[in-house]
Amino acid sequence: MKELRLLSWNVNGIRAAVKKGFLDWMKTNPGDILAIQETKAQIEQLSDNILNISNYNSYFNSAVKKGYSGVGVYSNIEPKSIINGFNIERFDIEGRVLRCDYDDFILLNIYYPNGGMSDERLQYKLEFYDAFLDYVNNLRDAGNNLVICGDLNTAHKPIDLSRPKENEKVSGFMPIEREWIDKFLANGYVDTFRMFNKEPENYTWWSYRTKARNRNVGWRLDYFFVNEEFKDNVTDAYILSDVMGSDHAPIGLKIKI
Repeated sequence: MKELRLLSWNVNGIRAAVKKGFLDWMKTNPGDILAIQETKAQIEQLSDNILNISNYNSYFNSAVKKGYSGVGVYSNIEPKSIINGFNIERFDIEGRVLRCDYDDFILLNIYYPNGGMSDERLQYKLEFYDAFLDYVNNLRDAGNNLVICGDLNTAHKPIDLSRPKENEKVSGFMPIEREWIDKFLANGYVDTFRMFNKEPENYTWWSYRTKARNRNVGWRLDYFFVNEEFKDNVTDAYILSDVMGSDHAPIGLKIKI
């Protein structure tokens, strides 16, 4: 049995992150698998030093719209297969889902929609959530173990953001969004960070506009989930809040396989 280190990070533009030290950080061998979100680039826009990082294979799924959304995975273990999207065109055109099938589990790297732009985008977000739940339930019911990571764009509980009362009507902490997370967990999934840490003031995103990171006025929007049947394989879950380069911090998960 061996232990794997998995990381998830909304990089807020992979090319911008590279200018802020992303490649140097990758040289420190931070994990066996790194899932990134909000890459904001088509694959043809990525330079060789981004696509070919020593010791890692890389895989990307881009949005049709340039400079928008997008996900990627760097892995020092070659997946058995790679699948992009849910096979639902209205979601898949935004390049939000990258699935990597490994021997012991399926990794789903997902950049969930932000519902803050309009009522239509909030509805799109909730419909994406429901499509995602159907998708993962089908995978689990087929006997697969799942590791699900990414920027959920919702803080679950009041403990998961600095100012819950002021944000109850803001997308990212609306009751309808939080209730969906309750439903998702009730379907047999585990928020791995809360297996190990029940404390407040643990956040993964801070607004650039207000320099909120300096004051730790943040939100926990980034998660690793596993199915209940796999939770005994989880040995640790954590936030790398000292790693800079984005308005999000990377999060980590250790599993034994």
